[in-house]
Amino acid sequence: MPAFKYDALDASGKSQQGLLEADTAKAARTQLRAQGLVPMEVKPVAAPAGKQSRWSRRAFKPATLTVWTRQLAGLVSAGLPLERSLSALADEAEDPRQRELMSQLKSEVNAGSSFARALAIAPREFDDVYRAVVAAGEQSGALGPVLESLADDLEEQQRLRSELFGALAYPVIVCIIAVLAVSFLLTYVVPQVAAVFTQTKQTLPLLTRIMMGLSDLMRTWGLAIVAVLAAVFFGMRQILKREGPRQRFDAAWLNLPLLGRLSRGYNAARFSGTLAMLAGAGVPILKALQAAAETLSNQAMRADALDALAQVREGAPLGAALAGKKRFPGLLSMFARLGEQTGQLPDMLQRAARQLGNEVKRRAMTLATLLEPLLIVAMGGVVMLIVLSVLLPIMDMNKLAAQ
Repeated sequence: MPAFKYDALDASGKSQQGLLEADTAKAARTQLRAQGLVPMEVKPVAAPAGKQSRWSRRAFKPATLTVWTRQLAGLVSAGLPLERSLSALADEAEDPRQRELMSQLKSEVNAGSSFARALAIAPREFDDVYRAVVAAGEQSGALGPVLESLADDLEEQQRLRSELFGALAYPVIVCIIAVLAVSFLLTYVVPQVAAVFTQTKQTLPLLTRIMMGLSDLMRTWGLAIVAVLAAVFFGMRQILKREGPRQRFDAAWLNLPLLGRLSRGYNAARFSGTLAMLAGAGVPILKALQAAAETLSNQAMRADALDALAQVREGAPLGAALAGKKRFPGLLSMFARLGEQTGQLPDMLQRAARQLGNEVKRRAMTLATLLEPLLIVAMGGVVMLIVLSVLLPIMDMNKLAAQ
């Protein structure tokens, strides 16, 4: 049954807004009048979320989607029909975008669509992996447990991402503060002091002259330099949107000493975890590999995963196909090979994902531990040079006065 969004007036003249289900807009107005409301506007629920602008806000944030998936899993596992489960969640939703989306999903399901096909109307909210897992759950008749497993996987991905970003947040903040502090000193403090020294007509120390030159450069060309850097940044972003340059850039990124290994581990953990979840839900291995490859943010590793998919399609074992891809950690191919030999591929892939995730966390913490003191020392060194450039002329003036 279609869903309609209404704007109506109650007996006191206050505006009331909400959603209701009816066969037609006329029937929806009749329902509103039966409730003592005067309908002002009744229109079908907004177009599917997948047709929204890329800049529009999403109905579900990652954490909210995890909670919603877990709630839906609980209702379905308790024996509640899918339509009633969606209605119950729509009634409890506080965000109007979520209510509209769930009403749209319920309408699609009531019209005869499978739940996975209904989710396809909102690809920004439910990606290919999400829909593939739901489709496998519907086909196997175990939608509730599969949704619970999907919620667990979403939660684990968020935990890994938050711990990784959390470990690197402090160094980034220190860098930003350092740049702002040095910019302030060079553009405001140094010029004030330099004006005093230039009046003395004395020869200034080399360090002081260098700092004064940097100060003049930033004050004269600072905005131009920022504009050029911004143009270079956005230009690089446009270039990296092309497949060839992006793949070469990502391949070079993986060769970096610390960040490269961190990126490799993070992508491998996500790939392994997604593949384990899909295989465990009963998704065919070829389709699971395709979906798992699409989750890789590193284009070079994605190309390797798709090449491994081609080899598996031709009859090669998954472990052997991954073993030939040196960008993937050897741990992944080893566990894949063991899983194929023992018939426990999903469990072994999940173990690989867990170990790779733990390794990423350890490396991130190690990197953050190394960067924190180095950045503080570097910031202190730069500030010390600026202070020395101010103090050296003063010391020279004192020496002249003493003579």
